[in-house]
Amino acid sequence: MAGRAPTATPAARVDGVDAARGLALIGMFVAHVSPAVASEEITSLIALADERPRLLFALTAGMGLGFITGATRPITEGRGELRRQIAIRAVILIVLGLGIAITLHPLVFIILDVYGVAFLLLLPLLFLPRGAALGVGIVLLAIAPAFAELAKHTALITDLQESSLGLVADWFVSGAYPVFVWIAAMLIGLALVRYDLGNPRVVAVAALIGAYAAAALLPVAALMPGGNAAPPINALAALGADARASAAVTEAVRLSIETLGNLGVGVVVVAAMLLLMQFARPVVRRVAGLLLSPITAMGSMPLSVYTLHLIVIAMSVRTENGVRTDDSWGLVIALIVGSMLFAWLWRRHIGRGPLEQLLRWMSGRSRADVPSPV
Repeated sequence: MAGRAPTATPAARVDGVDAARGLALIGMFVAHVSPAVASEEITSLIALADERPRLLFALTAGMGLGFITGATRPITEGRGELRRQIAIRAVILIVLGLGIAITLHPLVFIILDVYGVAFLLLLPLLFLPRGAALGVGIVLLAIAPAFAELAKHTALITDLQESSLGLVADWFVSGAYPVFVWIAAMLIGLALVRYDLGNPRVVAVAALIGAYAAAALLPVAALMPGGNAAPPINALAALGADARASAAVTEAVRLSIETLGNLGVGVVVVAAMLLLMQFARPVVRRVAGLLLSPITAMGSMPLSVYTLHLIVIAMSVRTENGVRTDDSWGLVIALIVGSMLFAWLWRRHIGRGPLEQLLRWMSGRSRADVPSPV
């Protein structure tokens, strides 16, 4: 009689993935509160922190889901219970994100509620075969940005935004974080874990594909109308109907191309962190682990660090020349240094992040210490 398939043991924390997630958090800090500068070169550098950290964050969130569902050997028992735990976490994230927006009013877009929605939608897809998860993720990533860009200009979405369903329209189409874009990135991260991030050949292939995607697609997107290297074009309002439609389609295509390239950058960052902290010579691993330990600690408690940074930003809002702002290089530095110090000390002396521990308790999760999907 055939034996029952064994239940896989979830993997322990992977420092390379945590380090990549920590870098994504730092990128978000820069994007959120860095002030405007006159230098085009510095402006271009700051622009790197706009979209890529968000996609890197989503990619590593998918990797977290891959780890807690069994990594290369997906769990065969208790799938319903695991889905229930993830669903509870997702609902808590939605409530937390909306609560922060309503009470603190930080001058940044908040991702927590969108991530909660994404986790709920991913529940039926958690145990897709790795090839299917990767294929669906790539196809969705190629389609979703263009679809969202075109859809948000339609009368239907405009009407929804003005109705009681405006929040739902923002989640899926018209907001800063269309949920299907993040689902695509999470599926790719989940698939990479299924292929085995402990295998240097898998990581090397992923890095090469990611580098190729970034090198091939980002220059194309930059040269298209609306890209940062393209010549300026007239405002859409000044164009005729046909020209506006053509420009809208071009912008939609550009966004999809750019998103694929930016996700490629994220894959390269994860691969680089794994190379330094997992596959390099022992002395290199030790030095990298020591130098990156504050960033790794940040990445091990992303919910706590992200939420605390929203509170700090909300407390830093001021009025300058009649305009409410929170931009400040001092605040950028304070967020980075403060988050590193807090996370490093907390992880060293206490362990799991405070909100991560609370989320674990509220969802009823009692497994060994494994990466959180948020």
